[in-house]
Amino acid sequence: MIELKNLTCRYDEKPILQDINIKITDHLSILGANGSGKSTLAKAICNLIDFDGEIEIESKNIKELSLLDKAKSISYIPAKLEVYDIYITVEEFVLLGRFPYKKSFFEYSLKDKKIAKQTLEFLKIEHLKEHTVSSLSSGEQQLTLIAQALTQQSKIIIFDEPTANLDPHNSKIIAEHIKGLKDYHQIILITHDLNLASYIKSPVVFIKEAGAKLYEDDFFNNSTLEELYGVKFESLAVKYE
Repeated sequence: MIELKNLTCRYDEKPILQDINIKITDHLSILGANGSGKSTLAKAICNLIDFDGEIEIESKNIKELSLLDKAKSISYIPAKLEVYDIYITVEEFVLLGRFPYKKSFFEYSLKDKKIAKQTLEFLKIEHLKEHTVSSLSSGEQQLTLIAQALTQQSKIIIFDEPTANLDPHNSKIIAEHIKGLKDYHQIILITHDLNLASYIKSPVVFIKEAGAKLYEDDFFNNSTLEELYGVKFESLAVKYE
């Protein structure tokens, strides 16, 4: 469980999120207009940015957890892969997910390498293992990011706009993987794609004017959508089915 207590995030003293109080007990989709603070909330939950208030994971203050314990508890998958070593291979990149479990000054264990290999096979990208990450397509890079997160074996995985840079074919592949992972991990999805959020079928937190409201099962109807987005909606066709 993740609990946000009076969470406030600011940029240049301007509140982006203010006094957010939410208990996240299951899977969740976080929606809102562009620039509303969706990614800010994701980064705060992972303790990647400064914030006021408290964030607890399984009743433990995230600011008091060691870096390794945080890595074992939660994974963050950004919208786009940033590669700082243009020569790193897919296999090497995915294996980095095992770093929290690696003994200092030792090589990755046979167990670590087996987990990485199984993850590549699970996502059907083992054939890319010797390719450099920088040479991959955007869809392949997104699958590689997911592979590293799965290799990390954290309980919670946060996806930040996972289909933002993908064509419809790759978006469908990623959507299917995210939905399937709900059986094994607590999934938090940040997106502006209503079709994707509807397909994932999780409770929704909607961010607007620095506040957040939780919708358990009454979000995807025309009246609610029209009220929140300020535009008229027809029926929502889920394109990933």
